[in-house]
Amino acid sequence: VQLQASGGGLVQAGGSLRLSCSASGLTFRRYIMGWFRQAPGKQRELVAVIRSGGNTIYADSVKGRFTTSRDNAKNMVYLQMNSLRPDDTAVYYCAADQHLIWGRAHFSSEYDYWGQGTLVTVSS
Repeated sequence: VQLQASGGGLVQAGGSLRLSCSASGLTFRRYIMGWFRQAPGKQRELVAVIRSGGNTIYADSVKGRFTTSRDNAKNMVYLQMNSLRPDDTAVYYCAADQHLIWGRAHFSSEYDYWGQGTLVTVSS
């Protein structure tokens, strides 16, 4: 299984970015896909999770600003980030797991597969 995240970069506060994650080596529609982030000196935290059918979970800090979506035909998952703030600065990772319990989807330890991460920097 390979996950490849892309789309990070430098953006001013209030701006937008769209992250993409391509997946290969798995039956994509069977997997729950998560977005996590890790800022310097902080623990990795959930940003958003999406089930194959489209059910989602968002961290409180990004609700109303970020939207995750997936295209099962293309083996892709996306994270649209709007109204970015300096505290959104982090390395963003996509993750995948087939069997995790939905109620535990916010725990990074529940995911078997991880992408390499893409850096998002939001300047004030």
